[in-house]
Amino acid sequence: MVMIITEKLRKFQDLIGYDFKNEDYLVQSLTTPRLANETGVVSYEYLETLGDAVIKLIFILKFKKRGIQDPGEITKIKALLESDDTLKKVANRVKLQEFIFKSGDQQINGTRILADVFEAICGALFLDSNHDFKLVEEKIINPFYENIDSMINSSSLDITSELLELLQGKFKTSIEIKLEYEVSGLAHNPTWIAKNPKILDTSTKIELIKLPLNIESINSGNKPNAKKDIYIKIMDYLKKREV
Repeated sequence: MVMIITEKLRKFQDLIGYDFKNEDYLVQSLTTPRLANETGVVSYEYLETLGDAVIKLIFILKFKKRGIQDPGEITKIKALLESDDTLKKVANRVKLQEFIFKSGDQQINGTRILADVFEAICGALFLDSNHDFKLVEEKIINPFYENIDSMINSSSLDITSELLELLQGKFKTSIEIKLEYEVSGLAHNPTWIAKNPKILDTSTKIELIKLPLNIESINSGNKPNAKKDIYIKIMDYLKKREV
């Protein structure tokens, strides 16, 4: 077993062209919570959270270099690049499932685990490199996100349709999403915040699921961007809760 772990770690480090100074970070990033619970080791969960933040910052800086600074547009493109589907495609591209340490019969393909592990690896590399964002970008993001420019330029995330499809598939009924808006600033240059989202049955007006009160949009220069941002946050919350 030790030989198998050692060989996996060596192959992965060869793949990304980086030798970890502390291989414990790499082992942790590749270890599923289920295996961790069974064996008493540490899983990828903390590194996943850290890696998610690192990836977000790398993308935002990439957007700035391309002249994309509108908060609504950044949110839209970032959601596409960070979506489970995109992360799974990236993970499949590098055959990440071959390196993961999992419980014996645990299913990896088709699950969120691939996306989680990809984020965790970014977190592990960030810690091992003494918080070097550039190195994470160079070793992980740039090589494995193929055609990132075309993804940014052609992004057309229809978050409204995607969110309604998710909810209708779950509740088997017509869905209405009710929002409140807070408007501030000058009349000729207002700022919009979408808040207090409610998921309702269209016919009965019954609230189908309680969303956290703290889900609200960023400050946006117009109402559509505020709506889009809060829909993205609702989608992210629902997917993490596996609604």
